[in-house]
Amino acid sequence: MTTYSRTNISVIGRWWLGIDRWTIAALIVLAAIGIVLAMAASPAVAEHLGKDIFYFAKRQLLFLLPAMIAMLGVSMLGERDLRRFAIALYAFALVMMVMVLVHGTEIKGATRWVSLAGVTIQPSEFMKPAFIVLSAWMFTAWRLNRDLACFMIAMALYGGSIVLLLAQPDVGMALLISMVWGVQFFLAGLPMILVVGVGILFVAGGVGAYYQFDHVHQRIDKFLDPAGAEAYQVARSLEAFRNGGVYGVGPGEGQVKAVLPDAHADFVFAVAGEEFGLITTLLIVLLFCFVVLRGFGRVFKSSSLFAQLAVAGLLAQFGLQAIINMASTLNLMPTKGMTLPFVSYGGSSMLALALGMGMVLALTRDGAGSRQVTTQGLGGWR
Repeated sequence: MTTYSRTNISVIGRWWLGIDRWTIAALIVLAAIGIVLAMAASPAVAEHLGKDIFYFAKRQLLFLLPAMIAMLGVSMLGERDLRRFAIALYAFALVMMVMVLVHGTEIKGATRWVSLAGVTIQPSEFMKPAFIVLSAWMFTAWRLNRDLACFMIAMALYGGSIVLLLAQPDVGMALLISMVWGVQFFLAGLPMILVVGVGILFVAGGVGAYYQFDHVHQRIDKFLDPAGAEAYQVARSLEAFRNGGVYGVGPGEGQVKAVLPDAHADFVFAVAGEEFGLITTLLIVLLFCFVVLRGFGRVFKSSSLFAQLAVAGLLAQFGLQAIINMASTLNLMPTKGMTLPFVSYGGSSMLALALGMGMVLALTRDGAGSRQVTTQGLGGWR
């Protein structure tokens, strides 16, 4: 492995000395586990679709390479360049989300995908990390400079993003974005009266979604009535964990992947439980915990409020997404079609999560510009 002297002033040298290599290693391990699970879980789905049995595994590997390159590239950015990148990414995602409503592809009753140059992408995945960074920027300017315009922009960013998500509809992602935005708002110094108000608003929104969207209504009812006919996937998932026990039945020997249509995506954790057992699933959980806790530990040593809010939001999204996927698989909450970060199959999800974690790595670098207090308002992007 190439080493760099601490007197080396090159960009790569400074990056290598300051980057959190333990977090990079943990993410690479998660991605490697994802490749192994794709090889174990996807053959049945590929065969059913008339494709090569390792079709999805090969595509997962194909997605992984540009995702890792993008993550490392973004991790080299400073705060100003990161804000510029977030603006461009959010603008791209916003345009694509509008295109989804006009020319999108409907799958399972939801329109969340659009074809771009022959490639199908889910724009809302790319909106998440950009939205989180831009919200952190606006909250920072509001908190440090009492800039009311930035506060209103933060509100508009949230409102516009939620409206576009609900139009697809994607209530689950809207809920995730709301929770992350709420975490950032709270850390920025949300007055207690607004804490109560936002909490009431979120509860009211959840109740409204239950009555407004049929798929939300059905999933919650299915969760409350696990004996119903609609609980087939969750029942097979729990059966997989029981079959796997502590050590698993062995790679390729599981049965759940043959009967679950989303075994390589939403229910990949069940495949891990059946074929590799409790020890492997606990390892996956520990890796997610390590990434989140280490990121929080590093960023809260920073004096930059922007870095703290951005990283807190990005790690909250990363951790909550993992919790939602695993909890759905274990029937601890209503099912939600949300990927397990870096493990589940999905090109848009993989690349968007890599961009988000690249932002985390950039803002937690030792000696980076993120160690400085951010006081700029709207002009701080220059």
